[in-house]
Amino acid sequence: MNEVILQEISDFCRQRGLAESTFGRRAVNDGKLASRLRNGGRITTDTLERIRSFMSQTDDAAPVRRRVLFDAPSAQSLPVIKMQAPPMASNQTDEDPQRNFRFFDNRQKYLLFVNTCSEKWEVAQRVSLELGNIHPRPPAVRVFDAGVGDGSVLARVMRSMHDKFPTMPHYIVGKEISLEDVRLTLEKMPDRFMEHPSTVIVLTNLAYAEAPWLAAKSLSAATSMVWKEIALEGNTSHTFEEQITALEPFLAESWKAKVSPKSGNPVYERPIVLVIYRNDHRFLLDQVIPKPGGAVADYDLVIASQPYRARASLEFKAKRVLAPLAKALGPGGRMIAIQSYGNDPGMQIIHKVWPEDNPFTHSRHDLLKATKVELGAAARDLNFNAYSDQRSLFKYEMHTLPSEVSSSIGTSTLMAAWNAAVYVAQVEDDRLSDVNSDRRFIEATSDVLKEQGGLWFYDESFVISRRRE
Repeated sequence: MNEVILQEISDFCRQRGLAESTFGRRAVNDGKLASRLRNGGRITTDTLERIRSFMSQTDDAAPVRRRVLFDAPSAQSLPVIKMQAPPMASNQTDEDPQRNFRFFDNRQKYLLFVNTCSEKWEVAQRVSLELGNIHPRPPAVRVFDAGVGDGSVLARVMRSMHDKFPTMPHYIVGKEISLEDVRLTLEKMPDRFMEHPSTVIVLTNLAYAEAPWLAAKSLSAATSMVWKEIALEGNTSHTFEEQITALEPFLAESWKAKVSPKSGNPVYERPIVLVIYRNDHRFLLDQVIPKPGGAVADYDLVIASQPYRARASLEFKAKRVLAPLAKALGPGGRMIAIQSYGNDPGMQIIHKVWPEDNPFTHSRHDLLKATKVELGAAARDLNFNAYSDQRSLFKYEMHTLPSEVSSSIGTSTLMAAWNAAVYVAQVEDDRLSDVNSDRRFIEATSDVLKEQGGLWFYDESFVISRRRE
């Protein structure tokens, strides 16, 4: 049966110039439909009907027209309306991993979102609250950031750490695959070394299951690892900045990523560990500075803010991200995880364009349960805290002036709001290309901004903590 329907899908996509992933999303809202069928997956009769209905309602002889947006969805599926697919490059196949380029990694959309919304501020404030619940042990307060991004959250948390633990050494490890984000993070560090001299900063591109321990699992990766240690000279932010900026050629040469042929996600070409501290505090930090092959985890605080794609499977989130991070906690340590929640004006905009879209399918309760199962016996000394909505949920906003959200909203504000909405919902670029030529998405964004008086989003947080010895 699979061979028959796969052949029909393949023929249809070839005739219409569609990628199979695009076909799956439009027919049954499942971009991996074809790959699942090839791997032996089964579908229900209802799904089969929807697939064949999609194909039968597309008349090859009729001129292709754009999909009409905002039609009310039927009880069975979204209305199927034909559109012209963009031509595929001659060297790009349906299974080219480049077609799976993650929207979450799009630099322009990311930077526009970060600079127009207050999420980084709110996340840092929520994370900083956990500092009052940890119990550091010598020789340092140990923190792991599972995705530093542009360093905004980490820099704010470091300020809170200095306020809470002003006399203790700080050991901070940050995971980041993006060279651009590493650059942005390092730009924020000279002032941190100035305010809190007894700080060790470690940046690495290792995977979640490797980064907390600063050790690659495969032998080939371990033998090719680049371990670079920088002891900053001087005692001013200016001199620290000069030395950190001088790392640019090294970063450009070494901090490289490639696209995984399996997942389409970025992975490191060579594992890198970059260790930075002040040379005049080397003696004090001797027991804190990590050594190749001798690093330990035992973190007092793990920050996991948006560490995975919302649309990733529950198994992936629990097995590849949350479970390894939970194992890295030391006695009394706490991991705070934060993800988008939905049910906000941002999703109102999304639903005006894609009425049945739901990127936030796994609640914090689902994730905690799956992580506990994945950890098995290792979960015995851990606490899994979902908390109430009142404590778990928090709100962040898009920065706008009252005059910008009025009867006539400027185009730049509308575009920033649309970008924020599709960024949070992690809408893929190929789906965006379907609607960007139709300006009614601007009308949808304008309607929501006027109705709500602005734009805001909800995140939810949850905590996994290890019992104290």
